[in-house]
Parts: sequence; structure tokens; C-alpha cells
Amino acid sequence: MTDLQTFIAGLPKVELHVHHVGSASPRIVAELAARHEGRSPVPADPAALADYFAFRDFAHFIEVYLSVVDLIRDPDDVWLLTHEVARELARQQVRYAELTVTPYSHVHRGIPAPAFCEAIEDARKRAESDFGIELRWCFDIPGEAGLAAAEETLRIALEQRPDGLISFGLGGPEIGVPRPQFKPYFDRARAAGLRSVPHAGETTGPETVWDALRDLGAERIGHGISAARDPELLAHLAEHRVGMEVCPTSNVRTRAVASIEEHPLRQLVDAGLLVTINSDDPPMFGTTLNDEYAVAARLLDAGPERLAALARDAVTASFLEPADKQRITAEIDAHLAAATR
Repeated sequence: MTDLQTFIAGLPKVELHVHHVGSASPRIVAELAARHEGRSPVPADPAALADYFAFRDFAHFIEVYLSVVDLIRDPDDVWLLTHEVARELARQQVRYAELTVTPYSHVHRGIPAPAFCEAIEDARKRAESDFGIELRWCFDIPGEAGLAAAEETLRIALEQRPDGLISFGLGGPEIGVPRPQFKPYFDRARAAGLRSVPHAGETTGPETVWDALRDLGAERIGHGISAARDPELLAHLAEHRVGMEVCPTSNVRTRAVASIEEHPLRQLVDAGLLVTINSDDPPMFGTTLNDEYAVAARLLDAGPERLAALARDAVTASFLEPADKQRITAEIDAHLAAATR
């Protein structure tokens, strides 16, 4: 496994399902908590965060997640968070990442939309210069905040339209938040050229994935693990090459899956789906993208060739331009050739 870990550490990667605030390292979360000490339940001691990030269930995860969102109080906080997330991704040989950003949560807490977008864009450009990583944005609706949040998220996306914005999503709880109600917002976003990447089928059944496909025009599915329970859905996803943003450790930590041994990753891969490996909210779940590739290796009994194929699939499922896809794929192939010659 040591040799495989070395291979994974050097493997050029693309990350398609990673949340902006959820990627804040313990150091950054603690620094932000210290700035606002006495006004937040989040510990200012990095060592205490592991216990704070022990989730009872998905609802508790959302509660804790929002407490971290509350630490982002001004554009400087936004810039720091974004730049540090890029630094950590680049350390793992991530060449390109589509970061899920929830502007409503920050604008609702008092950061003006233009200032928020300016901060993430400036940090994105600096990160490319500093770390050689390309970031793009998926602006997502926090489903628990309802249709008002959907309207505001769409308004920010269309009025501000930062250069890095490429897609429109839907996150938060699935239970009690049916996908079809968001159809008008996805219709308008897609008409404006944004790609559709909603979460679905993480904590609910296959019908939620069908809803995301039929009503929201999903081109990729965030999580989507319940698709493993519906052969017809698996066939549809495989035929139409819908990218699946799978995050194994996240699914266990939020209790969407009882144990890593029960995770349906192998079923999705064996059904011929376009499966990508992702980290979701890595510091909160005690993981990294490299760790998730190691988990995938165990679940699939995979060696370097299979892991390189997963990395290529992430490139395929991304919204990169064709020339950039070719460039990163060539890097993956070169890394595999060097490791196996």
C-alpha cells in the first residue's frame, strides 16, 4: 500500500465535488473562530475540532456546517478561505477543481454579493499564479433555505456572473426538500449557459436522482449513491454518461452509509457509470482527496491502472475545455507510465 500511496500522492487529479466552506482546514477554522471568539460555538483550538466534527447524522452535520459558515464575516475572510483551499488542493496534485460555493449563505449574513464575488475571483486568480491550480465555481442553492434562497442564488449568479462561474447546483438536506420545486431556477440558469449539477440520492432513494435528471436537467449528480438500488436508473446513467460525484468517507461520516464496507462504489463502477472520486468537505470528515483515492483502491481492489482510469474519468466528467482535458489526461498517462515501467 505504501507504493500505491506514493502513486496516489503524485497522481494529477481533478476534483468535482468539494465545498468551499467545508474545505476550510482546522488551522483556518480555528483562526476564524479565534477572530470571533465568544460569538461562535466553533472551537478556536484546532485539536478540539475533531470532536466538534463528529456528526450524529446528516441533520447534525448541516447544523455544524452552518456554524462554520457563520465564521465567514467579511470579504477578507472569504479571500483567505478560498486561497487556502486552493493551496491544500494543489498540494495533492489537483490541477483543476470545481468548487461548490453557496453565495446565499454569505450574502444573507451581510457580505454584499459584489464584494463576495470579487473576493473569490481575486483569490482564484492569485491561486492560479501561486499554486498552478485552476478553480471554477458552482453556485449552489442551500435547499434548507427554500425558494427564496433559490431566487437569490440565481439572481447573484446572473447579475454578478463572475468569470469562474460555470455551473448551478443544489445542496443541503434532501429529506423534505423535493428537487422538482427548483425546476424554474435550473431552467433559467441553464438558459443562461450554466451547467446543472445538483446533489441527489445521497440520503434519499433513487427517485430523487430521477427527479434531478428529469426536472433539473442534471449533467452530473452530486453523490447519487442510491442509484445502486435501481437497475433501470443505473442503465440510464451509464447510457447517458452522467457523471457521478462519489464521496465515500463523507457518506459514512454523515451516516448516509452505515460503514465503508457497505459503500456502493463498486456497484456503480461495475454498472459502467462515469464515476468520479471526491472529498466533499474534507477537513470536516477527516479526509483528503488522496485519502479518498486510497479508499477507492480498497473498495475496488484497484491498482495504479484502475486509479488512473478514475482520474481520467474525473477529467472527462469535468466542464474543462477539450484542450485542457487533453493536457491533464496526458499528465495522468505520463504519471502512470513512469510508475509502471
